[in-house]
Amino acid sequence: MNDFQYREGELYCEDVPLSRIAKEVGTPCYVYSHHTLVRHFRVYDSAFQNIPHIVAFAMKANSNLAVLRMMAKEGSGVDIVSGGELFRALKAGVPPGKIVFAGVGKKPEEIRDALKADILMFNVESSAELQAINDVAASMGVKARVALRINPDIDPKTHPYISTGLKKSKFGIAADRAIEEFKAAAAFSHIEVVGLHAHIGSQLTQVAPFVESLKKVLTMVQTLAEQGIPIRYLNIGGGLGITYSDETPPEPKDLAAAIFPLVRDLKCVLIMEPGRVIVGNAGVLLTKVLYTKDGETKRFLIVDAAMNDLIRPSLYDAHHDIKPVYENVARGAKETVDVVGPVCESGDFLAKDRAMPEMNAGDLMAVMSAGAYGFVMSSNYNSRPRVPEVLVHEGQIHVIRARESYDDLVHGEQIPAFLS
Repeated sequence: MNDFQYREGELYCEDVPLSRIAKEVGTPCYVYSHHTLVRHFRVYDSAFQNIPHIVAFAMKANSNLAVLRMMAKEGSGVDIVSGGELFRALKAGVPPGKIVFAGVGKKPEEIRDALKADILMFNVESSAELQAINDVAASMGVKARVALRINPDIDPKTHPYISTGLKKSKFGIAADRAIEEFKAAAAFSHIEVVGLHAHIGSQLTQVAPFVESLKKVLTMVQTLAEQGIPIRYLNIGGGLGITYSDETPPEPKDLAAAIFPLVRDLKCVLIMEPGRVIVGNAGVLLTKVLYTKDGETKRFLIVDAAMNDLIRPSLYDAHHDIKPVYENVARGAKETVDVVGPVCESGDFLAKDRAMPEMNAGDLMAVMSAGAYGFVMSSNYNSRPRVPEVLVHEGQIHVIRARESYDDLVHGEQIPAFLS
């Protein structure tokens, strides 16, 4: 469920018509529902209420400060993958004791900042990274809490670009080397082994891969305990999918029910890293038709949003439903069109060969399910200013990121004196 529904003939976000947002903020822009965000988090968190756990929101899905502050106020931690995300998380008020630092390429300065902040732990991806964390911790005279990320070689049955648990993936430590890596980690002078981590991919639409992965790592947890390396935190990752089109992904309660029999007697805290499942359907990209164009073999709707604003269709061939803002338009006769943007690339599209009602210049449309991996993956390609982000709360429109100006595009750039 989300709070983007037709009311009184047009598409609303909660109690605010999208046409009002378009008028006040302009298009294109991202629009998020506060009510949907809160509800999605609470549904996920409450599904695991019978298991000691920490929800560490995967902020790579949406890292706006307002979204992070809302998560923190709800009791969430965060899963971060860069020093920049650490900076954002702390600025938003996320407790350091609920921050988990993942990612395969942590720099020494990022490790140092995380240790200084006293985060909960690092998810370690390789022996080389483990050495680097130990070296930085030693230079600071502290111990670094770590979990080793295991690659369980499980097929998550998702897009290959967001599949992370197979042998060919760059992520994690191979399962058959895991025990030896844990022993090596425990021998480091400035490392404290506290956890085990396994994340197999994103946009998962079945529970079975989660269960299969969990069974593998639970065997490791038992073996490690027998060898004197107790695991206090078991991080099962995230990746629960959402409905973009006709998918029927499991709900958080389904995942909880499937894993509860496996972990109910486990004497450690579960960490989960949901991202998309919380924010994905809580946001839309609001855009406007600029022109219609009849090509030799296709009809095009040219809109003011582009691949630099939402790259998922171009990058993953991802489907996003597109709804006209006005319901009378939505009920019109359908035609097959490509919805494309102004960027100078043939790969610039939001939908291809899509059955859409007839639309004309000036008509508004909402690209649905854009709250995750939308703005965070946007860019200034073609020197296009990045669009604003809006949060709707109790009938009020809050601009939580201003639209960039042309001056913003060249901020930090300099012409050297020899070119003057």
